[in-house]
Amino acid sequence: MIKQNVARILSELPSGVQLVAAAKTRQPEEILEAVEAGVKIIGENYVQEAERAYEVVRNRAEWHFIGHLQKNKVKKAVRLFDMIESVDSIEIAKEIDKRCAQIGKVMPVLIEINSGREKQKAGVFPENAEQLVKEVSAFPNIRVTGLMTMGPRFGNPEDSRPYFVETRKIFDRMKKLNLPDVEMKYLSMGMTNSYKIALEEGANIVRIGSKIFGERDYSKTT
Repeated sequence: MIKQNVARILSELPSGVQLVAAAKTRQPEEILEAVEAGVKIIGENYVQEAERAYEVVRNRAEWHFIGHLQKNKVKKAVRLFDMIESVDSIEIAKEIDKRCAQIGKVMPVLIEINSGREKQKAGVFPENAEQLVKEVSAFPNIRVTGLMTMGPRFGNPEDSRPYFVETRKIFDRMKKLNLPDVEMKYLSMGMTNSYKIALEEGANIVRIGSKIFGERDYSKTT
């Protein structure tokens, strides 16, 4: 099933769009099957789960961190991941920079935008995004390479469009600023429920889980 699902999604995606297989709660064997079917990027929400999966998959794929990163997990995260898609504060950026400096690594990051201005969600509010990008770009061991947003996970996919429109506007504005040490290259938006809308609004990274692996068993969520 996973193999057929991956083939179908990859055939649908426009040229230049990257697929991230959102692997939260999935077994390492399932993730490996997705990679063998053509997935090139694995997205993980938890460092601990990523460590388990990495033992099986290794570097047959790129690893993106797509969840809320806690400060005490950064040391492990910077060793494991090729990109952190969810930087939303100067505090977490400072820790990433510090830990990357210790291992001689420059970490590509995306700035997470809370495009719905929802207090319970992670991400920087749109009106504060430019300032955060400027502050984060000053760290020598971090490279800002774009933006990410979540949008609603359930409900009518159309409801997510305003979130994506808002984030795309910020992305375009940042691009025009030509900030030093900032490359507005990636716009990560859309999940299983909403990725087709995200593509219409300019996403070039989509994060898809249940359409690859089947419905998630929430009893296994860590």
